[in-house]
Amino acid sequence: MSHFSSEDEALLQCMLRQLLQSVKEKITGAPSVECAEEILLHLEETDENFHNYEFVKYLRQYISSMLGSVIEEETEKCTSAQNQGEGSGYDTLVQHVTKKTRESKEYREMMHSLKNVMMVVVESLINKFEEDQMRYKEIQRKVKTEQHSSYYTDNCSDSDSSFNQSYTFMNQEQLQLLVERLDPVQPKEVRQEAMQTLCSAPPSDILNCESWANLRKHLATALSDPDSSFSDKVLKFYAKTFSSSPLNMTRELYTSLAKYLEMYFLSEDSYVPTISIGIDISNPDIIRLLKKIRLLNEYQREVPSFWIRHPEKYMEEIMESTLSLLSAKRESSHPVSLDPVYFLALVDLKAVWFKKWMHAYYSRTVVLRLLEKKYKSLIIASVEQCVSYLETCESVVDKTGRFNSFSTLHNGNKQKNFYTGKELQYIYFVHSLSLLGRLLIYKQGRRLFPIQLKNRKDLMSLTDLVVMFTRLIYCAPNCPKTLTVHSGNYSPAGLITDVLGILCERKECATECLYTNTVIEALLQPIHYLLNGTEVHLNSPETTLIHIADILARIAAADDGLSLLLYGGEKPSAMEGGSLRGAHTIVQFTKKLLDEDISVLSGSEMLPVLKGAFIFVCHQMYSTCEGLEVLLPYHLHGSISEAWKKTSLLSERIPTPVAGADCVSSASQESQSFIVLEETLLDDLLNFAATPKGLLLLQNTGTVNECVTFMFNRFTKNLQVCGFEKFGYGAIVSQVAATAAGAVALQSSGFIKALVTELWGVLECGRDDVRVTHPRSTPVDPIDRSCQKSFLALINLLSYPAVYELIGDQAIPNKPEYSLREVPTDIIDIIDRVIIVNTEAKIHSLFNYEQSHIFGLRLLNVLCCDLDTLLLLESQYKVSEVLLDAQRENTIYISETSRDFIIDGLSVERNHILVRINHVGGPTERILPPRILHKGDDPYPWPMFSSYPLPTCYLAEFPRKTDTRQDGDASKLACALNNPEKPLELIENIQRQFCEIMENKPTVMSGTNLAELMEMFVLHLSETPSECYFTSRECEADANAEIKTLSSVQQLGVKMTISYGKHLNLLRENAEDDLCHVIMHCENFLKRQQAVLRTSLRGLQGGYVGFDWFASSVFLIMMGDREKTLNFLHQFSRLLVSAFLWIPRLHSSIHLPVDTAASGIHPIYFCSAHYVEMLLKAELPLVFSAFHMSGFTSSQICQQWLTQCFWNYLDWSEICHYIAICIFLGPDYQIYMCISVFKHLQQEILQHTQTQDLQVFLKEEALHGFQVSDYFKYMENLALTYRPVLLRDMKNIRVQNT
Repeated sequence: MSHFSSEDEALLQCMLRQLLQSVKEKITGAPSVECAEEILLHLEETDENFHNYEFVKYLRQYISSMLGSVIEEETEKCTSAQNQGEGSGYDTLVQHVTKKTRESKEYREMMHSLKNVMMVVVESLINKFEEDQMRYKEIQRKVKTEQHSSYYTDNCSDSDSSFNQSYTFMNQEQLQLLVERLDPVQPKEVRQEAMQTLCSAPPSDILNCESWANLRKHLATALSDPDSSFSDKVLKFYAKTFSSSPLNMTRELYTSLAKYLEMYFLSEDSYVPTISIGIDISNPDIIRLLKKIRLLNEYQREVPSFWIRHPEKYMEEIMESTLSLLSAKRESSHPVSLDPVYFLALVDLKAVWFKKWMHAYYSRTVVLRLLEKKYKSLIIASVEQCVSYLETCESVVDKTGRFNSFSTLHNGNKQKNFYTGKELQYIYFVHSLSLLGRLLIYKQGRRLFPIQLKNRKDLMSLTDLVVMFTRLIYCAPNCPKTLTVHSGNYSPAGLITDVLGILCERKECATECLYTNTVIEALLQPIHYLLNGTEVHLNSPETTLIHIADILARIAAADDGLSLLLYGGEKPSAMEGGSLRGAHTIVQFTKKLLDEDISVLSGSEMLPVLKGAFIFVCHQMYSTCEGLEVLLPYHLHGSISEAWKKTSLLSERIPTPVAGADCVSSASQESQSFIVLEETLLDDLLNFAATPKGLLLLQNTGTVNECVTFMFNRFTKNLQVCGFEKFGYGAIVSQVAATAAGAVALQSSGFIKALVTELWGVLECGRDDVRVTHPRSTPVDPIDRSCQKSFLALINLLSYPAVYELIGDQAIPNKPEYSLREVPTDIIDIIDRVIIVNTEAKIHSLFNYEQSHIFGLRLLNVLCCDLDTLLLLESQYKVSEVLLDAQRENTIYISETSRDFIIDGLSVERNHILVRINHVGGPTERILPPRILHKGDDPYPWPMFSSYPLPTCYLAEFPRKTDTRQDGDASKLACALNNPEKPLELIENIQRQFCEIMENKPTVMSGTNLAELMEMFVLHLSETPSECYFTSRECEADANAEIKTLSSVQQLGVKMTISYGKHLNLLRENAEDDLCHVIMHCENFLKRQQAVLRTSLRGLQGGYVGFDWFASSVFLIMMGDREKTLNFLHQFSRLLVSAFLWIPRLHSSIHLPVDTAASGIHPIYFCSAHYVEMLLKAELPLVFSAFHMSGFTSSQICQQWLTQCFWNYLDWSEICHYIAICIFLGPDYQIYMCISVFKHLQQEILQHTQTQDLQVFLKEEALHGFQVSDYFKYMENLALTYRPVLLRDMKNIRVQNT
């Protein structure tokens, strides 16, 4: 810039002026000079066009020419240093080059030259500004009125002086003169000129002037000026100020505008049309009024985003001026003119302003306080408008049930210029409905009710208001086409459904507003009429009923709403024998819909949608245990199944649409309708599997395979389960997998293959989309987080019934060679590839051998917690031998006679599993080694082994128990059993004494005392006809039955039982033969009572495929006495409790309905576990929610606990107490026992739900610290509440449910 010419100066001035013109709005909106400077300093961060300005381009080019060589030189120096290992990255390079450049001589010279040049340019620009200002004032004195308007328009352009004119800063004297010239007494030309000047001045100067009060009055007067151009300039000033000034300034302008509008509506001289005349929006007066209302509304919508930064009094002034305006009513004897709220509703139909004001607690409290103390009339007016609209709708419904109020329909393709009185009433109704709906959401808003309406004696409560809304749903018309200029749904029924839907989403709000019998009856009123054949006038029956179904589904989705529908707000026990509740009406109507037995709806195109809507309401109920119990008598599962089969056949018969057709044929539309209905019905059937008993019903329909396939298809597409389900299909998969037929359906659908393939992908292959340059991190957890989801899914899947169906009687491949591309596809492959890794070929086929094998061992550890699964794996694959061999090979040579075990992740896992599977015992009866290493010199102090027996350190000491035969309470109870009293009185007396012992001296119930008392009590019950559930003829043993050899699973179970009994010091040396005799005798005894079933399930092809843990438990209780055990079991088999304690008792039994027996689902699952889930929801809601979120079910773990009589989970003394309370007090105590266990584990369950390993915890961990006696009183309290229902259902297991 050493040769800086006049042309260069002019060019720079032009560039600088362009920059300032582009940012003039930001600068003029700044409240101070300091703020303006701050805006300019951060312009690059806030202006996306910053680098496009010519001045910025010029500066960049100039800097590049002056400093380019310096920057390049420094960059080369730093780059060479980095190549020699001295640098540390790109950021350091930039910082270094910048520092060196700023310290250079060239930089200092450039800055000096640039500063001198810019000082010259800025000084010239300032001089030019002063000349322009003087020229502007001179022109302002000479031009005429027409030129004023034209000149104002030019000032809004990008002309040379427009930027300078927008910076018309004024002092107080100038502002005072401006205020005087705006006085209404001044000539019109003077006021026009003053208004022009006002528009070009910064709003901050104007609002801070000393004469603002007078100026505000003049502006309000100017708004009423008959010259529209002049009043429009005032509005532009208002709009400019609203958008560029802080709240402390704009509030005064807003309140003045609101006050002006309030006075306008109250004035007799103002033109405000009446309701009968309507509104012509082409009328100039209406146009001007609507412009002011819209400006007011736009500010109402924007101000909530920043008023929290200012004192509350500012916000309160805005709110009060608004509510005062909306409450204004002109008092006159003439026809009543429209209130301000009509015009506000025209520009903000759904009251968005009120929604925003009510959103934050900060503003909501002020609004509600003002409504309660001063402006309650606004709420009353809104309610009265809804009442008036309802009365209008009901009064014009003709005999055909059609609404005729909107006779003249508007063509939505043309501009709407006129609103009739009826249309205005509807618009006001929509605004009122939106306002009331938002008000009811909040507690303080609901406290405004009840309210007193005009011409109504009684107060209107919240319930009355909601009932009025429901009446509007089925008597209001469809949306008038006059509202097609708006977007969205504006039909009354749709709007009310949306409002009630929002109320349903908030528990406290729904409880106060919706969860009453009055509201439910109002919703169900048209359904009652249709069921009874009573004539009912509905504008659109299908649409109305769909809206009602939507609301009912939302109510049923919440626990309190579901209880209201099922029990009418009463306790479940009070329901019996009572009147029909909402649920019964809904399911009856749904069955009629499925049968197409409602004449009003026959032939309707929307009938499939209507069916789906009401089945979904039932779906919300029967997917819960308590809902299924209420709906069970209606056999809805059968009706839905039949409807699905019928729809499936119809959809297959419809011809395929012809390709290339110009329009969609009716056949194609019909086909699509049937496909949607078919999928809806399958989904509804699938959700019966949400509960154990519902799964039994689903299997009895024969559609479980189709439902599981449907679920898998949705699962692969990542589709949402339903509108109110947040946790996916996890719980349903867990329920289905707990049964044999369910496991087969999962396999045939492809679900298991997809699961195993996904597991293999994350375990061995890794993600395909990860670049090679970004290697996977080395896992630090035994189960890496990437595999955790698949690990838990496998655990959910592999219950014992599922395991037996998937791998029973199948050998593992054990191939001599495995291809690296060979991916497992089923469970047997997983066992072969990552669990039983016993060959070099398997090891070499794994990319991540240690990680994958640890995964397999962890999975094996969980599987072996189910004793039946353990016996199956041991009998088929000899897993203990495989693990011992692996431990033997994992050693290092020390000497010819000594080898040390290598301690690594795999050997530690194997050691833990070997101890677990070789030694049975409760939490204090065995010691399991940890699976982690300790710090220090001895990281793993636990001895490893490669052959049996176990090291003694893993065997907890169990001293021989002393005989408690002489205990007084036990003797007293035994004497009572021998007294010849009346049977029922004796039983009650025995039960009472037993309860006293369990509460005070639980240790008495053990050893010989327990054995003798159980023998005597069961003998007495078996001789009492009223207590015998199974007849004696059915329970007789066949003395000549052939005693065959035991299966390998039974032999292993016998050895395990004998080992456990000897550890407990309960058995003598030759007890094994006696137990074998007992097991064989029981198998033959029960085989005579098995039905011949036609089924493909492996588990139902012969006898019971698991081990008889109950018979083994009785054998231990009887101290190994074979005769006592057999006599006890024969007598016990006549009792109802035997069906639930003795699992093999009802395997494929003739005592069960044929469909139930063929399903392979045991009563402990569809009855006991079902009621555990139901009681869990009522008694321990946090635990119930934890199960639901985890995707695991309480029924599956309960089935495992109960099947193996809590072996490995409880100490022997507690197992005896569990069996005793069920025998002495009834089979329902089995359910209370499980609930007590969950209550004991509540904190751990919640913790492990957070860590996402709840399944692993429940299956692997023993029940530490749990004692039956500690929870005995709790069980008694549960029995008082639930026993009638539970025992009744347990006795009905022989009743056909289909």
